[in-house]
Amino acid sequence: MKTIAIGSFFVLFAIVAGMVSSPAFAEPVMVSTPQGTSVPGCEETNECFMPYMVTVDVGGEVIWSNDDTAAHTVTAGSAADGPSGEFDSSLFMAGTTFSHTFESAGEFPYFCMVHPWMAGIVSVGEAMMDEDGGLMVDIVTGSADQGESLSIDVTFTMMGEAVEHVNYDIKATQNGEVVLDEMGVHDHDGVMNHMTDPLPAAASDDAPVEVNVMFNGFGIDEPFTGPIGQVETAQVVPEFGTVAMMILAVAIISIVAVTAKTRVIPRL
Repeated sequence: MKTIAIGSFFVLFAIVAGMVSSPAFAEPVMVSTPQGTSVPGCEETNECFMPYMVTVDVGGEVIWSNDDTAAHTVTAGSAADGPSGEFDSSLFMAGTTFSHTFESAGEFPYFCMVHPWMAGIVSVGEAMMDEDGGLMVDIVTGSADQGESLSIDVTFTMMGEAVEHVNYDIKATQNGEVVLDEMGVHDHDGVMNHMTDPLPAAASDDAPVEVNVMFNGFGIDEPFTGPIGQVETAQVVPEFGTVAMMILAVAIISIVAVTAKTRVIPRL
């Protein structure tokens, strides 16, 4: 019994440690087709697809969920010009999803062929770097519960060194609600902190905060230079380390309880 109890502890510890050290992969960007979009009117507020515009890096995935009671399509192109052929969900029913991975940069408008007033945009950007492969942007966030502001640090570097006089736009949304929207930001040393409005919900897998940074170029006065228009995206979800430590704590307590009950005291 002693061997089993001690062995169980190390097995659980190894499992939890592995979970903590596992790399976090980028989450797909979610877009909802809300209820009632099969009736004209949502186009007046750009709420036929929520959010109306999303941004991803090249290789990023967007998942559309049909949360309406009617069937829809997600078709690249526009009602005026017709399908572009980039992607097409065909008819997908209520309660189902459609996903597409974007392999090239650009702006991809799309619409519903059944209800042509429904429209949205996916903006796809290359990794933020110049022709020499040097410019990078790092988005680091804190944590925030419902009603709290989220801290967002944006750092621009080139070949590992800080850069000066960067210009960019930053926007953060949660469940389609804008919690930060600052246009034409200019920073002298390439390091800037932003604070969101109070979050409508705690950041979670079900309610992530999506942060989008669009680079507008280097310089004090226009015309700016550099990879203008490039976009970087980050999603804020709870850190798994806290959950893992809770699992580990429960495992230890459980093992201690079993050990006490069986009166087996492992030697140190």
